[in-house]
Amino acid sequence: MNRLFWWVRTNSQKYLLEATQTELAKQYGRSGPVGRKTPEVVFWKYVFVPLYRRLPWSIKHRVIVAMPGSHRKQWTSTQKP
Repeated sequence: MNRLFWWVRTNSQKYLLEATQTELAKQYGRSGPVGRKTPEVVFWKYVFVPLYRRLPWSIKHRVIVAMPGSHRKQWTSTQKP
């Protein structure tokens, strides 16, 4: 199950970053990142990214907290001898 969450997190980060890069490129009159148009790419770019951006923070936060990952690690304080 952890592989599924890793895959979702990795892809969501990639396509959200790419969407932001495309917006910034348009703002400065440049072309954005170009990639293949596979069904997976179309889903992430044209379905996931717009839906994710429309979700309120409270829902995003609940999903993030529910997923296993590095955000759940407890950092231990190291004491100097």
